[in-house]
Amino acid sequence: MPKEVFILSHAVFGTIGALAAVWVFVEALNIHQENVTRIKYMSLVVALSVWLSYLVGGYFYVKFYGVTDKTIILAGPWPWAHKFAMEVKEHVFFILLVLATYLPIAVRDPHLLGEKGNKSLVLTVSGLVMLLVMAMDGYGALIIMGAKQGLLAR
Repeated sequence: MPKEVFILSHAVFGTIGALAAVWVFVEALNIHQENVTRIKYMSLVVALSVWLSYLVGGYFYVKFYGVTDKTIILAGPWPWAHKFAMEVKEHVFFILLVLATYLPIAVRDPHLLGEKGNKSLVLTVSGLVMLLVMAMDGYGALIIMGAKQGLLAR
């Protein structure tokens, strides 16, 4: 299977996770008995999508990135695309993974509907997931541009 399939699916799973987090956020803003089930299901989609993005992206990183892309980026005019963007992405992603994993746990509370603190927690966690996925996407774009700049410089 070509490496592009892995990097594309990594981004697609991340995007699905972000969209599901938006869904959870909006549903939680207007929480009522009728949408609690949707919140619970979509929080599972968030967790599953982020984990799939992590696993596919990790496989890509181990199998392909170090052999070709990293070398191209470091030899090109944007070496910081690896030295900074990839390093930040590698470390910050674990925070995203923990938050995405926690979201289904946070919405399991039977008092989700009645307590303002629970609603605030779900809004905060889903909002942070949205922001972190978008940041990961931006760092990924910088890394891809670093590879492109490295190839153009050859």
